[in-house]
Amino acid sequence: MLYLLYLRLAEHHHYIPVLNLLRYLTFRGGLAVATSQLVVVAMGSRFIRWMRAKQGRGQPIRTDGIQRHITEKAGTPTMGGLMFLAGITVATLLWGDLTNVYVWMVLMVTLSFGALGFMDDYAKVTKQTTAGLSGRLRLVAESLIAIVAVAVMVVFAQHSPEGANLSTSVAFPIFKRALVNLSWFYLVFGAFIIVGASNAVNFTDGLDGLATVPVMIAAATFGLIAYLVGNFRFADYLQLHFVPGAGEVAILCAAMVGAGLGFLWYNAPPARIFMGDSGALSLGGALGAIAVATKHEIVLGIVGGLFVVETVSVIIQVLWFKRTGRRVFLMAPIHHHFERLGWSEPTVVIRFWIVAIMLALLGLSTLKLR
Repeated sequence: MLYLLYLRLAEHHHYIPVLNLLRYLTFRGGLAVATSQLVVVAMGSRFIRWMRAKQGRGQPIRTDGIQRHITEKAGTPTMGGLMFLAGITVATLLWGDLTNVYVWMVLMVTLSFGALGFMDDYAKVTKQTTAGLSGRLRLVAESLIAIVAVAVMVVFAQHSPEGANLSTSVAFPIFKRALVNLSWFYLVFGAFIIVGASNAVNFTDGLDGLATVPVMIAAATFGLIAYLVGNFRFADYLQLHFVPGAGEVAILCAAMVGAGLGFLWYNAPPARIFMGDSGALSLGGALGAIAVATKHEIVLGIVGGLFVVETVSVIIQVLWFKRTGRRVFLMAPIHHHFERLGWSEPTVVIRFWIVAIMLALLGLSTLKLR
């Protein structure tokens, strides 16, 4: 919004030196971090009190889970993801280029998945059960939203100097300029990335702060990637695929980092509020949509490797139990397995944060290994 105001003033030759700073993505990204953090912190205490009053007994805790969680976390309100969504939306609308299709589609996915998560959280709280919306219904809704977002990004993407096929192609890390054009099947592939990332973050959100920091790390990493692929000189130097307009997605990434900082103030152990599905689904969906926009879908699997491992642990546990009646892990997702082994919650969380940082660095290293 303010960026468009600057462009309008510049168009009519109203030169204001301070507003000239809005030309720079880095400056607007810094403001997006600060804005989203301030929004989340400002609404935090009042929102938590309101949620606690409305939700009564708070989010239901799995009865087959860690006993300490049942006793210590009972009564903690959920739907903290609404704080995330408020911070991200305000910061993006203020500092992003609102004529950019990637910004709108990533924001649309974030808010739509957040709405689905809210309905899921609401069903859990009102029915006092860990089962919210029908899994099949939610998956269908997520897939439709994701397909629409990918289709719009493909149709309205600015043509790259590398050719129009870039928008429907998959790029591979390490291999220089390697592209596989999926044509319209890319809609299915892109939707899979978005829906998969969304649910992967949702599986990870099981301990205080466990999902928040890895999401921030992944968002910061993809903020840098968006900045690089959206700048022709940097993309050419690093031999990346230049994606015109994708740089603006860095503003939304910065807003995610700022919102995470603000939310962590209240979500740090012991958490005063959980992000719930309204946060986990929306943040994961945002990461998936950002990966699609920047043409770094495969790299998301590296940067978000922690989320992948959490998801795979659940899949292995379910499939193996159905086949043999036995469990591979003491409890899934895998962070609960380590708790059952005797690790304290802060130990699990901090060690998983370390893994997330290492994976982010590994993902960034692929930018130069070409």
